[in-house]
Amino acid sequence: MAIPGLRKPDHIGFTVPNLEQAIVFFKEHFDFELAYQFGPFASDDNWMAEHLNVDPRAEITKIAVMNAKGINLEIFEYSDSVARRKTSPNNADIGGHHLAFYVDDMNSAVQYLREQGIEVLGEPSVMTDGPTAGESWVYFMAPWGMQLELVSYPNGKAIREIAQLCCLTHDE
Repeated sequence: MAIPGLRKPDHIGFTVPNLEQAIVFFKEHFDFELAYQFGPFASDDNWMAEHLNVDPRAEITKIAVMNAKGINLEIFEYSDSVARRKTSPNNADIGGHHLAFYVDDMNSAVQYLREQGIEVLGEPSVMTDGPTAGESWVYFMAPWGMQLELVSYPNGKAIREIAQLCCLTHDE
C-alpha cells in the first residue's frame, strides 16, 4: 500500500559546494530557470539534526529552486562551520546517485559537453540486448563532482516491445 494521497515526485534535492556555480551550470547547459532562492538557515537547538539529519550546528548558507521541463531541483549550499564530507558519493557508495537527462542525439550532446570542457566518462554505451536494447547512455561530471548522465532511445527500448508482446500473447 502506498502513502495515502501520493501523487507524483516533486523535486530532486542535492548539496553543492558553490550554489552560484550550480545555478549557472544548470541554466547554461540544461535551460533550468531559477524559481527562487533564500537563506541562510540555521538553528540553535537540535532542529537541523532532527529534521535534516545533519550536525545540529550546520548552517544552510543558501537554497535555490530551479525548474525546467517538468523537473524541479532544490539545491543546497551549506557553510563550512561544521565537519562534513566534501566529496560526492560515487555509484558504488551507499547513497550514490546520478541525475539523468534525455537527449535526442547522443553524439551531438556528447560533442557539446566536450566542447564546453565538461568531463565525459568514456564513450556512450549502446545497449544491444535485454530490456534496454536501443538505449545509449554516458556519464559526465558536474564541475563540483556530481555524477550526471545523458540517455537516449529515439527508436524506443526493447522493454516496450517485450511488454507489447507479453500483452498480445496474454490476450490471445
